[in-house]
Amino acid sequence: MLIKSNLKAMIPKPLKQILRSLKNRLIKKNDGELSFWRSRLKIDNGKFDNSNYERLMLAMAEEPNDNFLKGKIVADFGCGPRGSLVWANSALLRIGIDVLADNYADEFTDNIISHRMIYLKSTENVIPLPSGFVDIMFTLNAIDHVDNFSVMCNEIMRVLKPGGQFIGSFNLEEPASSCEPQQLNEIIIKENLLNNMEVQSYRISNKRPNGNLYAPFFDGDLSYKQGQEGILWVRAKKKNT
Repeated sequence: MLIKSNLKAMIPKPLKQILRSLKNRLIKKNDGELSFWRSRLKIDNGKFDNSNYERLMLAMAEEPNDNFLKGKIVADFGCGPRGSLVWANSALLRIGIDVLADNYADEFTDNIISHRMIYLKSTENVIPLPSGFVDIMFTLNAIDHVDNFSVMCNEIMRVLKPGGQFIGSFNLEEPASSCEPQQLNEIIIKENLLNNMEVQSYRISNKRPNGNLYAPFFDGDLSYKQGQEGILWVRAKKKNT
């Protein structure tokens, strides 16, 4: 305890204030995320409804079924506790990656163990997987929740195999909040992620007011005015070199 106290005393006051602010922001963000999922579980009557993920993720991938996942290691970055990959029966291994994975296991135990997925706790700096481990990485409007966008983009690239597929949905120009500290746009996403990949599909649309966020992608009515809030769907391949 004496050593700990001496170390604290050595930290300059301005740095202490910065560290305290970061800690408080992280706690607030995590509490907000957990509160959302608790409310969602009540709406779903105690068992998370994950029936929409198959249609949505296949549409993001532009695939008719899950055959393209056969024998593949598939992951979902920022998966939440809802069982986002339960539909991916062809996959060799399904991994949900989330900074709150341990909290989900404690709070939503019965749901988590029924999803036939591995839930892996990430930090805000590291995805604890070997380099070149994942064949296909999904992320569904989750990467704006991270504290450091460029760091986590680098981590996604690191854990993807050469030739591996990235399939992502991004919120564009959504104002930053305590739970979603990143306000993303096309330039930021390209500079930090897509410029290092071979883009195979790039679809973008404005958000529809008071409606299904993803309806434009299903009905083919895609239009986007730069600077406005929107949704971007991307499929890209990690380069072999």
